[in-house]
Amino acid sequence: MPNRRQNLNHAVAFALLTSLVASIAAATTKYLTVYLNVGLIVFIQYSICLITLLPWVLKTGKPALATKHPYLHLVRGLAGWFCFYTYYLAIREIPLVDASLLRNTAPICVPFFMFLFFRVKLEAVRAAGIAIGFAGVMMILQPKGENLSTWHAVGFLSGLTLALSMIFTRELTAYEPSNRILFYYFFISSLCSLPLAIMDYTPIPMHTVPALIFVGLSIFLTMKLYNLAYSNGPANLLAPFTYFGVVFAGLFGWLFWGHAPDSKAITGIALVMVGGCVTLMLKKRAPDH
Repeated sequence: MPNRRQNLNHAVAFALLTSLVASIAAATTKYLTVYLNVGLIVFIQYSICLITLLPWVLKTGKPALATKHPYLHLVRGLAGWFCFYTYYLAIREIPLVDASLLRNTAPICVPFFMFLFFRVKLEAVRAAGIAIGFAGVMMILQPKGENLSTWHAVGFLSGLTLALSMIFTRELTAYEPSNRILFYYFFISSLCSLPLAIMDYTPIPMHTVPALIFVGLSIFLTMKLYNLAYSNGPANLLAPFTYFGVVFAGLFGWLFWGHAPDSKAITGIALVMVGGCVTLMLKKRAPDH
């Protein structure tokens, strides 16, 4: 029992660290968008991620990159790239807590896409969680009460595409090793980012270089922390801790940019978090396709 309790404590700690590092990276990105275009930030981020895999590529050679599932890699890569690109566009224009929350709508979008693509049955309780979550999304997408906010809608696109990325990553794990999945994800995303980085290129100020390196390495770091968390505790227990990232983002947004959500935004955030937690905690009960 003590060992189990210790493992759970470690799992929760790593889950919280995952959310904290991701939120710090988001705040750092918001700072970087003052000096650099989003396409360039995303390109540098994925280029750094590719560099972290170079030792593995050099050690294993071409056979390790051979794949029979190029379509799955392409869809996963495009979805993952578009998720980060729209997320960073939203971060630049709207409060950090709103962008973070809208990206974290992915868990309530996954069951919908699973039904759409794979006809996985949508349970009544899960459907209720999705409905609650989307009610919160609609409140956040209309922050002024009447008109749809374009940049909030862009932020919601990051949640939709993250859900697609999660689904196709799950598909790939049945056939491919993790490093191969990551390599094609980073490679495809770098290629997608390059034209946008060139089109609106601006010189990189030297004082932004450490921040750029951190944003790039943060993906690797969050993946390591995520794996440590889920290797020490069950997914249905740890999944709701994902939403602590929204809390951290709200704190950073308030401290550095003075963004304090109003009562309507807080209500919307609460609804999305409740809906997301319902779908996440039912994850282990979901039938496989």
